[in-house]
Amino acid sequence: MAASVTTFNIDIPRWDQNTFTGRVKHFFNITDPRTLLVSEHELDSAKALVESCRAGIVPPGTNQEQLFYAKKLYDSAFHPDSGEKMNLIGRMSFQVPGGMAITGCMLQFYRTVPAVVFWQWVNQSFNAIVNYTNRNAASPISLKQIGVAYFTATSTALATAVGLNLYTKRAPSLVARWVPFAAVAAANCVNIPLMRQQELINGITVTDENDNPLGKSRRAAIKGITQVVVSRVAMAAPGMILLPIIMERLEKYPFMKKIQVLHAPLQTILVGGFSIALSHLEPDLRQSIVARHGDNVPYVYFNKGL
Repeated sequence: MAASVTTFNIDIPRWDQNTFTGRVKHFFNITDPRTLLVSEHELDSAKALVESCRAGIVPPGTNQEQLFYAKKLYDSAFHPDSGEKMNLIGRMSFQVPGGMAITGCMLQFYRTVPAVVFWQWVNQSFNAIVNYTNRNAASPISLKQIGVAYFTATSTALATAVGLNLYTKRAPSLVARWVPFAAVAAANCVNIPLMRQQELINGITVTDENDNPLGKSRRAAIKGITQVVVSRVAMAAPGMILLPIIMERLEKYPFMKKIQVLHAPLQTILVGGFSIALSHLEPDLRQSIVARHGDNVPYVYFNKGL
């Protein structure tokens, strides 16, 4: 059967990105853990449909709902820059189940040094995979740089966690429960910039509102990476700061003392693109853009990564 011609723009988000609700719906859509259960064949079919739609051609009888679902699968499993299929652990749709399990274990097994070391190592290994998978693909990084970033971040997390764990031996038990958060925050401040150091050195590609490349900017890279670090720490804060307070109180009840084996699963359950003004870019890049486009490009856009 002959393909049908379409003018549907599949790259326009389904929900209005100028509203908070629209951005939340969009993010929930692409981080839906259920997409992890989709077969490789279905993911490849979704990519093919998205690419054919971009070319203005779709199979006969294809409706908008099918196109939206294909784009959802595409966004959940394929890198936005390179179009390559991402490994399952590094996908943002794995963040909820994977992050919940690891965070729950870090919060539960904090009393002994071996347990702290093991779960901080697991967490940093997980973070390294996520950071590498979701890097800005336009700025390649060598295996040596990946190794240095991983080793440094893991060492920072372990040094922070073990040091604070020993320091808080005489402190109230609640303070000791907050050690995992301190270690995670410290490691994020090291891991992400090192993993994406090429972006800081060479800059990242900035585009106009129509996705036309305008040049590379180190200031955009600094802004994007800073936003990622702050957001990672902020996202961890509610569960890793408030949950220890809740568990500290719950564990005092007799019924909780009888079901200690369920404390870790309980904690696991409870844990449950950007723009920059043209005036903020480097002078040489700003002058180059103005020379080519005049005053038609007040803002440029870039992929900050996740």
